[in-house]
Amino acid sequence: MGTPVWSHDGIICTGESYQSVVKLTFAKGASLRDPAGLFNSSLDGNVRRAIDIREGEEIDASAFQELVREAVALNTSGRTKPRKERRPSV
Repeated sequence: MGTPVWSHDGIICTGESYQSVVKLTFAKGASLRDPAGLFNSSLDGNVRRAIDIREGEEIDASAFQELVREAVALNTSGRTKPRKERRPSV
């Protein structure tokens, strides 16, 4: 069997199952904001980030959806990094 791949204008993430975890690896994860702290694996890489889910664990569904939406937006923008949020002038 192959590795599942979710994509939209490029790879969003892949899914892999191991004996103790299911790993969701985001292809451009290092360029995504992760305010909920879902990424818990592959944190040292320059490009990818992953979420390891162990049996019985649950992840924040709305935070995961937002992460996927941001990955799609990044892919469709043609950029490699998200836009920096503009701060209001003081």
